[in-house]
Amino acid sequence: MYSSHQIAGHTLTLLRNGEEYFPHLIDAIDAATHSVYLETYIYAADASGRMVAAALQRAARRGVSVHMLLDGYGSAELAQSWVDELRAAGMQVLWFRQEVGRFSLQRYHLRRLHRKLAVIDAKIAYIGGINIVDDTPEGLHAPRLDYAVQLEGEVVRDMHAAMLRLWLIVAWTQFPQRGGRKKIRRLTTTTTQHQVTFLMRDNFRHRRDIERAYLKAISGAQREIIIANAYFLPGRRFRHALLDAAQRGVRVVLFLQGRVEYRLQHYATLSLYAELLRAGIEIHEYHASYMHAKVAVVDGEWATVGSSNIDPFSLWLAREANLVVRDKGFASVLRDDLLAEMERRARRIAPSVWRDLNIFGWLAMRISYAFARLLTGVLVYHKGHDDI
Repeated sequence: MYSSHQIAGHTLTLLRNGEEYFPHLIDAIDAATHSVYLETYIYAADASGRMVAAALQRAARRGVSVHMLLDGYGSAELAQSWVDELRAAGMQVLWFRQEVGRFSLQRYHLRRLHRKLAVIDAKIAYIGGINIVDDTPEGLHAPRLDYAVQLEGEVVRDMHAAMLRLWLIVAWTQFPQRGGRKKIRRLTTTTTQHQVTFLMRDNFRHRRDIERAYLKAISGAQREIIIANAYFLPGRRFRHALLDAAQRGVRVVLFLQGRVEYRLQHYATLSLYAELLRAGIEIHEYHASYMHAKVAVVDGEWATVGSSNIDPFSLWLAREANLVVRDKGFASVLRDDLLAEMERRARRIAPSVWRDLNIFGWLAMRISYAFARLLTGVLVYHKGHDDI
């Protein structure tokens, strides 16, 4: 599917799934001359992981400075022998909040590195929702549905600065004697383009940047909103924005996960269906495999591709990164692909079917939603957060 677009001095290539993403990433790593930075939530010791690791090792052995930052929970199953092998090749590998004991439901442990970024030679970047893991989950015949963007242009400097800043922070916390703090203070992002914008979510200056971008686009929508999201449990402010859009005649389409992956989240999301369907919002569930996309298109002109789900953990706790693109050509390609996937591999939820659920289904949904609200209140609270 991949297609390239020239937008405001940038070259953007939209990529679907690891099938398209990994060859582009590996080619860029093989062409690197001085630096590679890579961040991921999940790094798996599978065929895709081996291919990317081989490219990173080749780069390190020819003198390229290779930095890889792994989330300590999402990549916890990666064997230490793998990490040792990468370091032996000359790579630098750090863990973001590595989990040594049992994972606990404390805000500190839930503040994960969930973004998926790569920057090569500070000139070419990758951003999206694709982890370093095989496309097709075991037992399924279709790949996870996911997207990424290859990017060249001035905004790559923002991404490089953000990755370098986080690398230095993590390095300083683990090796404070190396004196990285002075470097950290000097690092700031450099540019923000109107048509191509890099957005982060962290727990400092950028707590709500991604959420605000969504809300602004939704509130300004005139014709159509399409949101494809793996884990959809928005707060009241976000839900009301969608309901208001539907009320003023905007077509609102939600393309969501149909398979049960995390039971509590799944049933809590189902509890929202009745209100959304009554408002005329379309809900399409992806059943061919696991939905992992975190993308949206508004009015065929505004699009976002990134790592942020629309749930409390992504919007209020994790480190996330999204690209916002304001361009009809780019947005239309993403829109057409989403609509085609909905037509081929999704099932639309009919309001009449939803009204006929039995009492046990309703109980499971209400209990899950109540428990999700409780967890959100206990774990995610901060001034101004949006209650689910």
